[in-house]
Amino acid sequence: MVRKLMLFVPLMAIAATTPRIAVHGHRGARAVLPENTMPAFEHAIEAGADFLELDLAVTKDDVLVVSHDPVLNPAICRSPGGATVIRELTLAELRRWDCGSIRNAEFPKQRPVPGTRIPTLDEVLSLAPRGSFQFNIETKISPDKPQYTPSPERFAELLLAGIRKRRLEDRVMVQSFDYRTLQAMKRLAPGIRLSALFGEDARDFAAIARNAGTDMVSPHQRLVTPEKVAAAHAGGLTVHAWTANKPEEWDRLISAGVDGIITDDPAELVRHLRQRGLR
Repeated sequence: MVRKLMLFVPLMAIAATTPRIAVHGHRGARAVLPENTMPAFEHAIEAGADFLELDLAVTKDDVLVVSHDPVLNPAICRSPGGATVIRELTLAELRRWDCGSIRNAEFPKQRPVPGTRIPTLDEVLSLAPRGSFQFNIETKISPDKPQYTPSPERFAELLLAGIRKRRLEDRVMVQSFDYRTLQAMKRLAPGIRLSALFGEDARDFAAIARNAGTDMVSPHQRLVTPEKVAAAHAGGLTVHAWTANKPEEWDRLISAGVDGIITDDPAELVRHLRQRGLR
């Protein structure tokens, strides 16, 4: 009995001192509900996610809306006809699209929510009083498709105005594959946390962060190794890996020492962390 107690106490001490791994609900919780919709974000909040991860596009009338695709995807959204590029649609025109009726075939657990519309950024940020969770906001912009978005500077201005309207500067991180918006945001508001997204770059994480001008990195999970994470931490960086949906992927990232995991199923990841005594 004494021997069992001596083994138990150190395990409890280890769990108590292990840094909390942040759970990011990718596009809300698209494994179970239509992506980037209010039902998905509300589910992630109820599941205990630390971050709501979302994507931004900009309408013709300069409204920030939450969509991964700058060109509306008929595989997940039902069209009323007309233009499909969000930048060519006003908010009122965009609201005619139903992005909840069609189940995403990649996610067999996903439940349709007919009649669900693409939300504005402000509508998603209005969820902030429901908890202490944070927002991981990705700017969907590309230098080779300038017609799909305003300029990086204008994009950053619109985003900063939306963040400041809700007084959420301390609860937001901004990430992007296109580092121009991150650099524009840094010039406008140096206190906003920024993260460099990448999926192919095999360089050291610190080198990527220096290039982007960020204090965080968001690598694809396959690029994550314990050595790269340790070097990033030594340089004062945090690491949030995407997008991991399987227990074996979560365990590998946990062992590597990441600070956060972006997942399509935040409820399952929260449950997995609890089972491992990490939450």
